[in-house]
Amino acid sequence: MVEYITHNRNVITEPIYPEVVHMFAVNMFRTLPPSSNPTGAEFDPEEDEPTLEAAWPHLQLVYEFFLRFLESPDFQPNIAKKYIDQKFVLQLLELFDSEDPRERDFLKTTLHRIYGKFLGLRAYIRKQINNIFYRFIYETEHHNGIAELLEILGSIINGFALPLKEEHKIFLLKVLLPLHKVKSLSVYHPQLAYCVVQFLEKDSTLTEPVVMALLKYWPKTHSPKEVMFLNELEEILDVIEPSEFVKIMEPLFRQLAKCVSSPHFQVAERALYYWNNEYIMSLISDNAAKILPIMFPSLYRNSKTHWNKTIHGLIYNALKLFMEMNQKLFDDCTQQFKAEKLKEKLKMKEREEAWVKIENLAKANPQSVGRKAVSTMQIRKV
Repeated sequence: MVEYITHNRNVITEPIYPEVVHMFAVNMFRTLPPSSNPTGAEFDPEEDEPTLEAAWPHLQLVYEFFLRFLESPDFQPNIAKKYIDQKFVLQLLELFDSEDPRERDFLKTTLHRIYGKFLGLRAYIRKQINNIFYRFIYETEHHNGIAELLEILGSIINGFALPLKEEHKIFLLKVLLPLHKVKSLSVYHPQLAYCVVQFLEKDSTLTEPVVMALLKYWPKTHSPKEVMFLNELEEILDVIEPSEFVKIMEPLFRQLAKCVSSPHFQVAERALYYWNNEYIMSLISDNAAKILPIMFPSLYRNSKTHWNKTIHGLIYNALKLFMEMNQKLFDDCTQQFKAEKLKEKLKMKEREEAWVKIENLAKANPQSVGRKAVSTMQIRKV
């Protein structure tokens, strides 16, 4: 049957439509089995084997037949829309939670074809995908098909007309960006980053809210996730407009200064690789007067104290580039840093001397110190 509708023309007649849709529905729309490890450790796609659907040889044939049906030159959406409706789409979306990656791959292609051919269903499909994401972010934090849904959205966003509608901007800010805070981000991060960058290529004015949201959701204790954020941020900087860069450079480089100082060498290394990016270096060069004073203390301090030798080499490279950009500014930052260090040393010395005085007083008159301590405690209680 698959070969027949692929290689023959005028075989998809009107009576065939309800039969094909019904055949697909009765074979595919089913309650998915519960998670194979619902209370155990989180599924790791790099380490764990997915649970495969036992009936896959049968399901695969149905998916292949339905896809050839949708892709046939004889296929007429005007006839099919009576049968491929909102209810059909909703049931199709529920299958994206399947643990079998082969099924999710077919679903991704099927939904994409439906989105392309049925203009009347587009808004509904986007809305239902939004609902899946909302439930995933704020309720369950578990769904097997987030990566595939984001992949579909990547091509949908690519086709958005300009100027962007308000609903699309809200989708970016209220749905896509909060997806960064879910703990299983690594499963779908490449697809998510692609969607975000697509939006910024469409409308550069969204850069500031996007970068500020990333800084807001920046991981505090999860280093591999921090490396993912640094990867995405570099992708954003690759497409950023210089006028937009100026708006976000100070908070952005304050965060990069923290990353450079990270004891986790992969975080520090990934941040320092920014200095190998020609476009980012041109942006830094144009705004060195603001950026160098933010970055210099972290770079200078870690050039001497970081435990990893690779990081030392990357820091020296960054400092050398800054020096070549503006020697006078570099010298000013060096002098200011040394002055701050001297001030810190003097404060430390004063503090130590004050403690020595207190200790000497205590040794000279222990009873007086005891009485003073008691009276101080009483005053505090009052």
